[in-house]
Amino acid sequence: MRRVVLVLCVALLALPASAATPQTIKLGAVVPLTGRYAAGGAQVRAGYEIAVEDINAAGGVQVGGGRVRLELQLLDDESDPTKTVSRLEALAQEGATVYLGGFGSDLHAAAAAVAEKNRTPYCGVAFALHAVHTRGFRYLFSPFPKSPDLTIETYRFLNGSIPADQRPRRVAIFQERTDWGREMGDIWTARSAENGYEVVLRADYAPLSRDLSDIILRAKAAGAEAVFSLPTPPDGITLVRQMKELDYNPKFIMMIRAADAATWPQALGRDGDDVVLSPGWHHSIRFPGVAELNAKHQQRFGRPADVITGPSYACVQIVANAISRAGSADRTAIRDALATTNMQTVVGPVRFRPDGTGMVTTMFVQWQSGRQVLVWPRNMGGTTLRYPATPWRSR
Repeated sequence: MRRVVLVLCVALLALPASAATPQTIKLGAVVPLTGRYAAGGAQVRAGYEIAVEDINAAGGVQVGGGRVRLELQLLDDESDPTKTVSRLEALAQEGATVYLGGFGSDLHAAAAAVAEKNRTPYCGVAFALHAVHTRGFRYLFSPFPKSPDLTIETYRFLNGSIPADQRPRRVAIFQERTDWGREMGDIWTARSAENGYEVVLRADYAPLSRDLSDIILRAKAAGAEAVFSLPTPPDGITLVRQMKELDYNPKFIMMIRAADAATWPQALGRDGDDVVLSPGWHHSIRFPGVAELNAKHQQRFGRPADVITGPSYACVQIVANAISRAGSADRTAIRDALATTNMQTVVGPVRFRPDGTGMVTTMFVQWQSGRQVLVWPRNMGGTTLRYPATPWRSR
């Protein structure tokens, strides 16, 4: 088992503590540091690490009669849901008070059931699957946009960014053959007509496919002017390369998560430009604490905070706030405090619905000249959407 144990703390003021006050509050995180989600997992890990450092530097969290530091215990699930389950169970044996999730809807879906069984509060970002929130789980919380939010906001974003006579009305959905792929495809399709769009192709594919030429050629033949998709990074790179090879030039390309990673332009160069993603955050968003997070990330990694690092940082902010309001390390008390969250974070204001989904701001980001820039919401620092996408032969 690959294991990273991080105890991130600073010297705390010597405060008296009751016998019931623990030495630390253990946050158990299972994150994909290797495998198909590794690039996203690295961003999640960075957000957790920096947030725990910041909270401990401020004195930790209030528990019982004293201040207690947070201890981050982090394991790699290798992007494998079965290992997500076993790693979480291992963290339970080591006394994790709260679980922090990894990256990818399938990994979170596996993790949420474990959290419920163990009655351990679970906070996860970097997954948009809504179906897992319909299973009656009480310990699952996710301050991250879900499929209904993403699909509705897709059309608001297009209609708010592109003049009516220039919008890409004919849409192809490249649907990953997963629960999340089907869920997004269903809602994009259901919402299309009321927003002035026509889904002319809805084609599914198996994850990690090496040849996606069939669905690309079908979209081209159908005259699709826009592509909506949610591939993993490897599949997104394959799609872009093969769209170029087949000279398919949609005016708008959305890849919800594939383009999250900072390595996107390294893999694709200029061909990676103009692709739109919805990672849940961007380092230019105008919310309290973002500038400070960017400064720390810049010092450590040489760039502002990555798009998934912000939501991950916020998850720790939310958990720390809930622990302090609960005033104890009791898991049920922390769960109840999470349910009543109403606070400002680096992803903006956060509250939770009864099903654990977060009421948060949905953002869209676009690669422009090798950089990720915020393009929605416009009133929170977003710049102009580059549209239509530059034809491949002109890049």
